[in-house]
Order: sequence, then C-alpha cells, then structure tokens
Amino acid sequence: MADQHSPTDPTDQYRADHEPEQQSAPGDTTQMAQKPDHGEDTYRGSGKLTGKRALITGGDSGIGRAVALAYAREGADILFTYEEPEEADARETVRLVEDAGRKAVAVPGDLRDERHCQAVVVRAVTDLGGIDILVNNAAYQMSQDGGIEDIDTDQLDRVFRTNVYAMFWLTKAALPHLAAGSVVINTSSIQAFDPSPQLMDYAMTKAAIVSFTKSLSQQLASRGIRVNTVAPGPIWTPLIPATMPEKKVDDFGTETPLGRPGQPAEVAPAYVFLASQESSYITGERIGVTGGRLMP
Repeated sequence: MADQHSPTDPTDQYRADHEPEQQSAPGDTTQMAQKPDHGEDTYRGSGKLTGKRALITGGDSGIGRAVALAYAREGADILFTYEEPEEADARETVRLVEDAGRKAVAVPGDLRDERHCQAVVVRAVTDLGGIDILVNNAAYQMSQDGGIEDIDTDQLDRVFRTNVYAMFWLTKAALPHLAAGSVVINTSSIQAFDPSPQLMDYAMTKAAIVSFTKSLSQQLASRGIRVNTVAPGPIWTPLIPATMPEKKVDDFGTETPLGRPGQPAEVAPAYVFLASQESSYITGERIGVTGGRLMP
C-alpha cells in the first residue's frame, strides 16, 4: 500500500505485467509467478479485535490468508481450514499469524463432509476457547467456456458442497457457541449479481450465499449476532491460474473501471470492519470490493 501521506492512483497501484501462468486446482501461492499481496508488509493493526477468536475457512491463501493476517494484527487468535494439498500455503499463514503474536491453529480436511465441518467447530471451541467471528470464505470454481453443457454433475456437486453446504453446516454447528456480539461474515462475489456465463454454477452458489446472509441476519438479530457478506470482484489469488484458461488469466481484472485485479490485502479491511464494533449497527448487508464494477 502507499505511504499514508501521499495519494496513490488506484489504477496504478499493484499494476504489473502478468506473466502467463497456469496451475492445477486448488492452486499454490508459492508457485505463482506474480505473488498476491496479503498485507504482509503493509497491514497495521490498531487493536480492533483484541481478544477475539476467529474461525476462517480457506485461510491458507488468497483472501482467507489476508483476513487471517489482518485479524491477527488486530489482536485475534485464529483457527483456519485448508485442503491437505495446500500444506505449504497453510504453514505460511501460521507463520504470519504467530509473527503477529497470536495463536494459529491450522486444520486440514474436506469441508464437503458435514462431520468434518462439525469437527472444525469443536476444534475452534477447544483450541481457541470459543468462537467470536466465523468467516465462511472457502470456495471452489472451475471455468467452463461451454457453460451449462460443460458442467457435469460431479463439478456441480463439488461447487455447491464447498461453497454452500459447508457454509450452512459450519454456521449451524457454530451457532450454539456464538454469544451476543459475535459475527458471521460470508464471502459472496460480484458473480452473485453479474454472473459470467463460464462460471454459472459458481455464480449460483454466490447468489445463494447472499440470500443465506440476509435470511440468517434476520433470524439472529434479536440474539445480538450480526451476519454480513463481502462481495469481492476479481481478486488475484491462486484460484485464478488454477481454474481459468491462460487467456482469461492474462486478462483477469482488466475489465474493471480501475483496470486491474484487486489484491487480497485490499479486501481484508472490509472483513475487519464487519468483525469490529465499528460496524455494530450493520447486519444483513453486503460490502462490495470490486474495482468499480457496479452491483445492484
């Protein structure tokens, strides 16, 4: 990020020539030619989340890592989930959280399994002593240029179980442990409002997440538990080179008014705001971080 005393043109910030790159899913940060910025050298905490305990799914890389880092530097202890092939990325997230002086617990496994989701919540309660912040962030996508005709049932099932079922199971399991003042933050997407044809199934799940957020927020408001969603636009994470054709990776984010993809470090502050008391009168809402792409 720029020096706080000098303005920075957001169209130039982070701009770089993307080297062509492709990976196999789920993607690995260490193998990316252009490494994402998670805020390692830029995020400065101010005690907004001192003493809080956060459960973050998909915290090994991308937006999840940036949120884990920001939360830790704001004073929270972190438990995050990851898939076993992402062990190297998970170790780096642990290092970043521990370097911030906070506790880090990394839990591998498949969130498509309801029993694993329930076990993750038990681990958070046991290892952190409770849960104050639940961030449902883990997601899967696979671009299909042929749209619906190229999406088979196995892919549809994987996308929905990762993006929707796991969110539902984790929230349901965590709810008995969430006291008044706790928050649930779900990662949706601009795809919920402006879907790309090649990401039809992914966009469907992101629309479901928006609806889930609104419905749950009304259910839990009287209990003092707030529920909101962050809707990112095109953000540069390992998921992109791992799930999109090379041409789309090269052009990724250039269609936004700001003309570039966003970085995870540019999304994390929205999660900090929604987790903190600064947003105490906000529930059932969406914050878009889209590089200027408009949403209804």
